Amino acid sequence: MNLPPNIDKEQLLEYLQTYLTPRRNELFDHVLANRTRHFTVVAEDTYQEHNASALVRTCDCFGIQDLHIIEEFNRYRLAKGMAQGAEKWIDLHYYSEHDDNIQTCIDHLRSKGYAIVAMTPHKKESILEEYDVTRRSAFFFGQEKKGLSPQILDQADTFIKIPMYGFTESFNVSVSAALLLQSVVRRMRENPEIKWQLSEQEILDLKIDWCLKSIKNSHMILERYIEEPGKRLS
Repeated sequence: MNLPPNIDKEQLLEYLQTYLTPRRNELFDHVLANRTRHFTVVAEDTYQEHNASALVRTCDCFGIQDLHIIEEFNRYRLAKGMAQGAEKWIDLHYYSEHDDNIQTCIDHLRSKGYAIVAMTPHKKESILEEYDVTRRSAFFFGQEKKGLSPQILDQADTFIKIPMYGFTESFNVSVSAALLLQSVVRRMRENPEIKWQLSEQEILDLKIDWCLKSIKNSHMILERYIEEPGKRLS
């Protein structure tokens, strides 16, 4: 929900929190203290609903705040109930209406300082456990059957392959994401030199967003609040 640009967000948050239980407010604080944008995940043309749902849940479980979704040929659809509401708590960024959705996504992430990391078993790769987690990184996962497109592979800064010892050449996309994030997030959090936490402003904005998503008829409550004299302007 768009807010007036001059609204006092801290005052608004204090007001919204009165509609939530102390336990819910404490849960928001705990989860946000563990959220990160140091890493992000990109899904290219994922078409199986159970994979799409599992990927959303995986990002939420590992504290990844942003999932970028490229819809060049396939729509990203969540299976009913499988994501268990995780889509409410992470930010889903869709690339589906641009002249070149793939390039738009890559350019956007590069502008934010992310290294483009292709998850693939078909290129000279970095070993997962040796990947430099100090790098702000966007991990790209390809379509279930075809993998990543040549356009992404050609522009990747590096490649990662998850070790496998059987006949199958690749993991399911959601399993790959879970294995990758378990490794890089753990090592990121163990490194005191990495400032992986969200900024105070990011936490404030997300807390307001989550409050609004948690409160019944929040749009009416927000409209009424904005109209009250003395509360709207910062």
